[in-house]
Amino acid sequence: MTAPQSTRTLQALTTPRAAAVAGILFALLYTAGLVLIRSAIPAESTSASGAWLETSVTRVSLGLNLVPFAGIAFLWFIGVVRDRLGDLEDRLFATVVLGSGLLFLAMTFAGAALAGGLLSTYALGSTSILENGIFTYGREVTFQLINVYAVRMAGLFMISLGSIWIRTGAMHRAWAFVTYALALGLLVSVTFSLWVTLVFPAWVFAVSVQFLIRSRHANSADQSPAGGAA
Repeated sequence: MTAPQSTRTLQALTTPRAAAVAGILFALLYTAGLVLIRSAIPAESTSASGAWLETSVTRVSLGLNLVPFAGIAFLWFIGVVRDRLGDLEDRLFATVVLGSGLLFLAMTFAGAALAGGLLSTYALGSTSILENGIFTYGREVTFQLINVYAVRMAGLFMISLGSIWIRTGAMHRAWAFVTYALALGLLVSVTFSLWVTLVFPAWVFAVSVQFLIRSRHANSADQSPAGGAA
């Protein structure tokens, strides 16, 4: 009976830690990518000329290259969080969590791919995309995908996960209420502000740090004399 108990204990300790690492990686990579991209793109009134591309294309390309790695980390975060809940997971909310998370990634990837395609077309010397309005159109579609639709899916992901936390007690209720408040802000937001977009990775980072703290506390309790005697 010792081996199965040790296996369950090891899984209980390593799963939150894996979720924490994945969530922190996602938050850092996604934030870095967004900041690099948005800091390189000027205001709408001056971006139509495309002059900024001559000096900022490298920064934007670097930000776009970080997006796939952020997506991989987020997928890992979703999988590990669901695995941590195990049999306590509510099927309804679990489906919404998975669906909204995948839609968030799909829209983020689509926006990044569209932006990358515009940059590649411009780099090939096709300046006509600036003259015929294709660049402006692609820029606005990218902003809509990432700042409107992807942000809404992020808010739905947060609400669903917060509801699971309340039902299962996997996290303190205060975390769920804070999550609801932040998610509501994302759902009703109508701005393209970078700060609104960064709410979601900041929330994932905070939750991941909490997972890491809980994992360390569980590890300390397991290694204590009382834990060993139990």
